[in-house]
Amino acid sequence: MRKLCSSLIIVIAAAVPYVRCAAQSCKTKVPVICSQAAYMDTIKRDPRKQLVPLQKVILGLKLDLVYGTTRNFTGTVLYREPVAYMLSEPAYALKKVDSELRRRGLALKIYDAFRPFSVTCRIWQLVPDRRYAANPAKGSNHNRGLAADLTIVNLRTGTELDMGTGFDNFSDTAHHAYLQLPQQVLDNRKLLKRLMWKYGFNPVPTEWWHYQWRTKEAYPVIDLDFDVLKGLIGAY
Repeated sequence: MRKLCSSLIIVIAAAVPYVRCAAQSCKTKVPVICSQAAYMDTIKRDPRKQLVPLQKVILGLKLDLVYGTTRNFTGTVLYREPVAYMLSEPAYALKKVDSELRRRGLALKIYDAFRPFSVTCRIWQLVPDRRYAANPAKGSNHNRGLAADLTIVNLRTGTELDMGTGFDNFSDTAHHAYLQLPQQVLDNRKLLKRLMWKYGFNPVPTEWWHYQWRTKEAYPVIDLDFDVLKGLIGAY
């Protein structure tokens, strides 16, 4: 396992002075927003970079934010009082996915959306494997509000469709290219992938649940805890 360094001084933007991100536990080469002032300055200059609560955008959204529980691969709580945040463009695109699924008696369920950069650092310490975890050197699209981990549920029964593995299954079985699965599982994955692609999301080859917004624009990494974000933008 790689030895990771502690705090790093980073330039946030021309209008914001140097900021020491106390919560950081690893090196990164990208700008990191880790103060309320830097966050508010960023969205003032570009409102598209504001995080929004998915529950406010998608009414009745199904959530199982597992990193806010011990039911994740670490066995520990990684989030305190999490809210499923994303940037507005991908959030409203997810609404279209959910709406199309609901016409079939199905719906999206979100496992994870925005993730503070400090948590990405912690996950990388546990799983320093680029197939299944983001290298903090570049940050994660979760840290930028551009990615979501999700699945499909049956609205009538509330059960998740069979995708062949659970969330955060770090094995070949979770890869999109793995085809030694029952046809129903392959069909379920295909449905999710088709709709997510249709509305602007790219899949990650090694994780059937992970999708990220297609964009060529650079977005900053955010390292603010959920309690801070709730105070700035609310929950839902």
